[in-house]
Amino acid sequence: MGLTFHSTKSDAFTDIFNIEKKEGQYIIALAGNPNTGKSTVFNALTGLHQHTGNWPGKTVVNARGEFTYKGKENILVDLPGTYSLFASSVEEEVARDFICFGNSNAVIVVTDATCLERNLNLVYQIMELTDNIVLCINLIDEAKKKNIVIDGEGIEKELGVPVVLCAARSGVGIKELKEAAYKVTTGQIKSNPKVVKYPHYIEEKFKSIEPLIEKNIIGINSRWLALRVLDGDSRTISSIFSNLDKDSLQEILVAANSSTEDRDKINIRDDISEQIYRRAEEVRDKYVKENKAKINRDKLIDNYITSKVFGIPLMLLTLAMIFWITITGANVPSAMIADLLFNLESKLTLLFNHMNAPSWLHGILILGLYRTLAWVVSVMLPPMAIFFPLFTILEDLGYLPRVAFNLDHLFKKACAHGKQCLTMCMGFGCNAAGIIACRIIESPRERLIATLTNNFVPCNGRFPTLIAISTVFLVAKGGSGFNFLPVLSVTALVVIGISITLLVSYGLSKTVLKGVPSTFTLELPPYRVPQIGRVLYTSIIDRTMFVLWRAVVVAAPAGAITWVLANIYIGDLSIIGHTAAFLDPLAKVIGLDGFILMAFILGLPANEIVLPILLMSYLSTGTMIEFESIESLRKILLDHGWTYLTALNMMLFSLLHWPCATTLLTIKKETLSLKWTALSALIPTLVAFVVCFITTTVFKILGLG
Repeated sequence: MGLTFHSTKSDAFTDIFNIEKKEGQYIIALAGNPNTGKSTVFNALTGLHQHTGNWPGKTVVNARGEFTYKGKENILVDLPGTYSLFASSVEEEVARDFICFGNSNAVIVVTDATCLERNLNLVYQIMELTDNIVLCINLIDEAKKKNIVIDGEGIEKELGVPVVLCAARSGVGIKELKEAAYKVTTGQIKSNPKVVKYPHYIEEKFKSIEPLIEKNIIGINSRWLALRVLDGDSRTISSIFSNLDKDSLQEILVAANSSTEDRDKINIRDDISEQIYRRAEEVRDKYVKENKAKINRDKLIDNYITSKVFGIPLMLLTLAMIFWITITGANVPSAMIADLLFNLESKLTLLFNHMNAPSWLHGILILGLYRTLAWVVSVMLPPMAIFFPLFTILEDLGYLPRVAFNLDHLFKKACAHGKQCLTMCMGFGCNAAGIIACRIIESPRERLIATLTNNFVPCNGRFPTLIAISTVFLVAKGGSGFNFLPVLSVTALVVIGISITLLVSYGLSKTVLKGVPSTFTLELPPYRVPQIGRVLYTSIIDRTMFVLWRAVVVAAPAGAITWVLANIYIGDLSIIGHTAAFLDPLAKVIGLDGFILMAFILGLPANEIVLPILLMSYLSTGTMIEFESIESLRKILLDHGWTYLTALNMMLFSLLHWPCATTLLTIKKETLSLKWTALSALIPTLVAFVVCFITTTVFKILGLG
C-alpha cells in the first residue's frame, strides 16, 4: 500500500517561513517543549515584552525579535512549544516545518533542568535534522531548589553540541547563550551531534533510500527525512510535498513502500521512540544527580493542592478569597473614579448650557454617551485592576495548571478538553479574553466546545450586578453593608456556572460536535516567585486596558441609543416602557419582570450597564442613574415587587444569559463563522430561560413564589 499525502501548508506556516533579513543578519530558531521557560529566554535575549503563560501550549503563534551581539545582528524566532517533531497539532507542525525549511542559521533548544530526561526527546530529534544546535538547559535555579545537579560539560561531550546552563528569569547564563549562538552561526564552533543509532533493521532500511534523498532533495537532512519516510509519517511527507517538487519524491516513496509493509511502519515508529527515550535515560543517569533524601517542596505542596480530597475545596476557597479581595478592594477606587467622572459631567453640562446647545444634543452626548462611559469605567476598571493581577500572580506562581489538573477528569467525562479549564479561568476576568485563550486547544472540535461554553463563567462586567443583588438580599437591614455572605453566594454561582459548562459541553459533544476527547500532556511547572514587574505589565496593559477599551468602544454608543429610547414617548409611555410591557408576560414565566428582561437586552453592548438601565426604567428618570446606597437600592427593588425569587433569578439570568457584544465579536473573529456566533448566543439564552423557569416552578410548588 502506497503512502498517501495532502497539502497541510497553513497560513501560520506561510507567515513564519517567509522571513525577510538584511545582509549579514542571522536567523536563529528558538524551540523547546511547552513550559520550559522558552518565552522567558526569548524576552531575555531580545529585550521584548511577550506574555508568557505558566502552562503548556501557551504560545500558539510565533514571535520574533532581534538582538545584536559582537556586531552581528540576529533575528530570533520563538516557535510554538512542541514535545516532538512527530507533529500532532497545527502549532507543532509550524515548529517542525520552520526547523525543516526556515533556513535558520542555528536552533536554540530550551529544556527544563528539573525534567531534562523528558525534554531530551525533542533535542535528539532536532539533532538529526541540523548540526547547528545549541542546547539551553533552563531553570537551573529551580533545579537547585530541588537539589538537582547537572553536569553541563558532560552532557556537551555526550551530545556533541554546545550546552549552556541558564536561569533566564534572573538573567543567569544569557550572555553565555548569546556567545554560544554567535560561535555556531559564525562557524567558530563546528558541532558534531551524536545522533541516536537505531536497531540494525532500521539502519539497513533507510540506507537503501538515503542516497535517493541526497540525489533528489537539497536543503534537508537526508537521514532524518529517510526515517520519516520509513515510519510512514504522512503529515511530515505532506508538508515536505507542499514545498518541494512532486516528481522528485516519487522515486523515494516507491522505494520506501517496496521494502516496508504498513505493519512494519508502526514497529519502526515505536522502536525509534523507544531508542530515543533509552538514550535520554542514559544521559540522565550519567549527568543528572538528585539528592532525593531532602524534602521536595513542590511534591509536598502538590500532595494537598492536587489531591482528590483537598484539591477542589482549596480551589474554591482560593476563588472566594480572590472575589473577596476584588469586591472589597474595588469599593473605594470605584467611588473615587465615579466622583471624578460625574463631577466632570456637571462641568460639561455647564459648557453645553453656555454654548446654548439643544437639550437633545446634551442628552445624547452627556446623559447618554458620556454617562455610560463613566459608568463602565468606574464600575469595571477597579475590579479588573485588582482581579487580573491576582489572576496573573496565580498564573505566574504555577497554580493554574494545578486547577486544570484537578478538573481534568470532569472535562474528560464531559467529552471535552482538559485545557478548557484554563480558558474558563481566563473568562472570569473577561469572556472575550477567555475566547481568545481557547487557541491553546489544538482540536478544532474541542476548541469550539470551549468557545460556546465560556460564557457560563461570570466576567467582571457581571460581578457588579451579582454582588449588588446578593448584598441587598443577604445582608441584614441596618448592617454593615457588606459581609462574607455575598462572596459565598457569588462563589456558589460560579460553581453553578462550572456545572452548566460541563453539562452543555457534554451535550454538544454528543450532538452537533460529536467526537472522542483528545488526550494532552499537562506538565505541572515548579512553583515560582511571581515577577511583579511582569505581573503588572501583563495584567494592566495586556488585559485590563485591552478589555476596558473594547468595552468602552461598544458601550458608549449604546448609552446614547438608550437615552433616545428612554426619552421618546408614544402616548404616556416611552419606547422603553412599551418594550417592558411587551416583554412582561414572558418575563413573568421565568420569575422576572419586563423591565428586567429589557435591561438585559439593552445591556447587550456591556453587562456593566444592565443595573443602571433597570434603575433608570423603574424611576422613569430618562437617564441612567447610580443607586446612592445599598438601602436605597433595596427600597427601589422592593417597591417594584421584588422577592427572593426575583433576586435569585436575576442573578441566575445574569450568570447564564447571552454573551456581551464584545464577546460575540471576538467569537466571530475567532471562528470566522456566523453560525457558531449565533449558537454561542442562542445556547446560553435557552439555558438561562430553562434554569429560571425551573426555579420559578419550584418556588410556586413550594408556595414561596
